[in-house]
Amino acid sequence: MRLIIAEKPSLARAIADALPGDTKREDGALRGNDTVVTWCLGHLLEQAPPDAYDSAYKQWRLDHLPILPTRWQLAPRPKARGQLAVIRKLLKQARVVVHAGDPDREGQLLVQEVIEYLGWKGPVARLLVNDLNRPAVQRALSRLEDNARYQPLYRAAESRSRADWLYGINLTRAWTLTGRQAGHDGVLSVGRVQTPVLGLVVRRDAEIRDFRPYPFHVLWADLAVANGSLRAWWQPGEQHRLDEQGHLLERAPAEVLAASLPGAEGRLTSLESRQKRQAAPLPYSLSALQVDAARRFGLSAQMVLDICQRLYERHKLITYPRSDCRYLPEEHLVQARATLSGACSQDETLRSWLAGADFALRSKAWDDRKVGAHHALAPTGKPAELARLERAEADVFRLIARNVLAQFYPPLIAREVKAEFTIMGERFRASGQELLQPGWKPLFTTRDEAPPLPPLSEGEGCRVTASAVEDRETRPPEPFTDASLIKAMMNIARYVDDPEVKRTLREHDGLGTEATRAGIIETLIERGYLVRQNKALRATRLGSGLIASLPDAATRPERTALWEQRLTAIAERDDDPAPFFSALVDDLRGLLSKADSQRLRQAMAAAQGEVATGSRSPRRKSSGKPRRSRAASTRGQRKPRTKA
Repeated sequence: MRLIIAEKPSLARAIADALPGDTKREDGALRGNDTVVTWCLGHLLEQAPPDAYDSAYKQWRLDHLPILPTRWQLAPRPKARGQLAVIRKLLKQARVVVHAGDPDREGQLLVQEVIEYLGWKGPVARLLVNDLNRPAVQRALSRLEDNARYQPLYRAAESRSRADWLYGINLTRAWTLTGRQAGHDGVLSVGRVQTPVLGLVVRRDAEIRDFRPYPFHVLWADLAVANGSLRAWWQPGEQHRLDEQGHLLERAPAEVLAASLPGAEGRLTSLESRQKRQAAPLPYSLSALQVDAARRFGLSAQMVLDICQRLYERHKLITYPRSDCRYLPEEHLVQARATLSGACSQDETLRSWLAGADFALRSKAWDDRKVGAHHALAPTGKPAELARLERAEADVFRLIARNVLAQFYPPLIAREVKAEFTIMGERFRASGQELLQPGWKPLFTTRDEAPPLPPLSEGEGCRVTASAVEDRETRPPEPFTDASLIKAMMNIARYVDDPEVKRTLREHDGLGTEATRAGIIETLIERGYLVRQNKALRATRLGSGLIASLPDAATRPERTALWEQRLTAIAERDDDPAPFFSALVDDLRGLLSKADSQRLRQAMAAAQGEVATGSRSPRRKSSGKPRRSRAASTRGQRKPRTKA
């Protein structure tokens, strides 16, 4: 019997559907003629807790640190034992095993660690599927590879999992125990990803708190020109007192000029006109969808993920949602008209968008070269009876369908015009945009663009009909929201200065993954480090104090970039993981040496931030291990496997 182990049930169903003959459902598997397809449910295994290596580690002690396993162990996750038992039983009947994890680093780890944990010693083939359409899966089944070819990818993923365990376990215990010495009786959780994310919010809140607004002044003039009128804005020269953005800091020069402008004549001295073509936004990845849904409907990142899971698993209306890709397989283009016609048939808004689609068009979204382990989110073609869904589910489904439908609309074409006038020896600028072809834009609710300018000719005259000075004030940065924090995690390279680090972070996923970003935000809230205030995410005093007590390097994303460079070398060049771990342990020892109760006490005392709602301070237990609580969960001790 050939046993195929898929990463998830949906992939298992797609593989079973692509097999010749009929398949029947068994407990935890689908059986065909000579092939059985079973599945994992995400990670069935996790890194074993410290006390699995030594029972003494049940008690948290500084003199135990760093905890460095010599022979690594995995343990079944609590809800995974049943499916592990199914796979164990099937392995005893198999003559060959096929690894059908996602074609990426984590997918390689997820299935292979189960195969090795259960002691399989026979041959293992590798099935690579990134498109669940039946013809694509059938082609993949005809092109099985030797799984040994992917051993470096597995070693890289395994190294990442172990490194996150070492980092999270040791630093969390160190800061928790140091916190106890400083009078804080709760778990202080530290992680490679969650802590830099918290650092982003803490630093943004500090910028807002420390911001000191100051006034500036702008001068506008309404101009009559040959074919109409427009408003232009004075561009003060360097002889005036300006800030770095060119804002005028003294009102007097603007007042003097404004008083003499009415009736003054000038000339159009510079005219730039540029036609701009803009293709439709690409179909969504999960993070891109979370950003838009948060902005448009006020949904948290976790709510969007939960909604997508229901649309995928319960309603079967969309494809696999935890995708970081914004492209679709070229094969889907052939079926797009039928798929979208079916998906949109039950909703008036979707039908109107469908009616405007031109299926003879082809956008850059259809590109096999850019499809990775998963493709962009898209409707499955099942008719969506949105009236039967929750409102938020219907709203999110419309967004997903809209971005795919938009690929069959022409580009937006606009003419941008920039004009500069000289009046009384001073420069005045005006800009506008003329919409030549709306294209896909009617499907999207977007901010109003600059109104068009009247027809202009360089050298033509103008006359000032009115002018005024407006007093304005600089504004602080906006606090993070779910949308902007998810976007910051996706584009974390913006928050670092080192060019090489920037490049590495751009080449990889940023901080977290599509599957973990929403959970990271919710975890920081659960642990009492962040609170939601309406749409804003603000750091608590506890969160701010933790960041202030840590070495700066532990609160910034550069470590992720360094790890990714080394993990890529393991995966792509088959480098030995040993130097990576050696450097990690040296780094870890250096960070642990910075755990200082006096610094932590001062950081907590000086911390500013919001009060964590619904959190409570856990009391001590005689075992030496802090009590679990909503505000200070020890889940990071049991699940360092996740990128936290």
